[in-house]
Amino acid sequence: MDYQDIIKEWKQKKFRSLYWLEGEEDFFIDQVSNYAEEHILDESEKGFNLTVLYGKDTDWSTVVNACRRYPMFAERQVVIIKEAQAMKDILKLESYIDKPLESTILIVAHKQGKIDGRSKMAKLIKDRGVLLSTKKMYDNQLPAWVEAYVHGLGRAISQKAGILLVDHIGNDLARMANEIDKLLVNLPEGKKIDENDIEKYVGISKEYNVFELQNAIGQKDITKVMRIIHYFSSNPKAGPIQMVLPALYNFFSKMNMVFGVKGGEKEIAAALGVHPFFVKDYIKAAQQYGAEGSEKAILLLHTYNLRSIGINDSGVEDGELMKELVYKMMY
Repeated sequence: MDYQDIIKEWKQKKFRSLYWLEGEEDFFIDQVSNYAEEHILDESEKGFNLTVLYGKDTDWSTVVNACRRYPMFAERQVVIIKEAQAMKDILKLESYIDKPLESTILIVAHKQGKIDGRSKMAKLIKDRGVLLSTKKMYDNQLPAWVEAYVHGLGRAISQKAGILLVDHIGNDLARMANEIDKLLVNLPEGKKIDENDIEKYVGISKEYNVFELQNAIGQKDITKVMRIIHYFSSNPKAGPIQMVLPALYNFFSKMNMVFGVKGGEKEIAAALGVHPFFVKDYIKAAQQYGAEGSEKAILLLHTYNLRSIGINDSGVEDGELMKELVYKMMY
C-alpha cells in the first residue's frame, strides 16, 4: 500500500487502528500525516479528538495514555506522532500496538530510517495496522512523478516543462510539489503548464539552464555552449559551476554506457536508468564523441572539478574555467 492508497481509503471512511510511516522519503510521510491532521476529523471534532505529539517532546506513556482515551462526541479520535524517530523509548509502544483501541487511529511518522523488520515490533505493526515504507525516487522517475502529481491536481504539464523543473530542483519532492502548487495559483483554470510558465513563475530560463547546456555540448554546438556559459557567468545563481560539473559528469558517464548496450532506445533507456524522453540525446551525443571522446570528457571533468575547488588552479574565474573545459572536451 502506498501513500495515495492510504489517503484513498481514508476518503472512503475506511480506517485501521495503526499507521506506521517510515523510510527515506519525507514527502510521502508528510502527505499522509498532514492529511490525517487536516481531514480525518471534522472541524467540530478536532478540539477533543485530535492529539499531535512530537517525538523529542514525548514518551511512550504519554502516547499510550492519549491512545487509550475514548473519543468525545465523535466515532473516533486521531493521535499523530510526528518526528517519531526522535522518540527514545518508542519500542515501548509494543504493548499498545499489540492491543490497540479500535476507536483510536494512531499515526506514527518515523522519518529517515526503518524499524528492524526482524523485530517483534515490526511483525506487530504488519499484523495490527498498515506499514508504509518509503524510499527516495530514482532521478529517472522524477519527470513521470511530476506529471502524475500535476495530473492528480486536475491539471497537465508539458514534458519539457516537467524536465526543466526536475533539472532545476533535483530530487526534492517537497520543494517540487511546493513550486508546482505556487505555479498553479498563478495560472488560469485549465491552463496546461509549459516551459514559458516555468520561466515566468519559477525563475528558470527555458534557454539558459544546465539541461540546455549539456544538450549543446552533446551536439558540439559551440556557439550555443558559449552563449549559455556567458549567461551563467553573468547570472551565477542560474548555473553555478558546482552544480554544472556534476550534471555534466553524470551526462557523460551515462552516455559512455551507450556503447555497451545491445538493442534499441528502449533497452538503452533501461540500461542508463533515464526517462525515454532523454534517450535520443544520449545516442546523438555518443555518435558525436565516440567511446574515446566520452572517456576523454569524463577525465577532463574530473580534472576541472578539482580546479573549481582550488586544487592545481591559479584562481581562474568559473566562466573562463568552463570555457576552457568545454573547448578541450569538444575539440
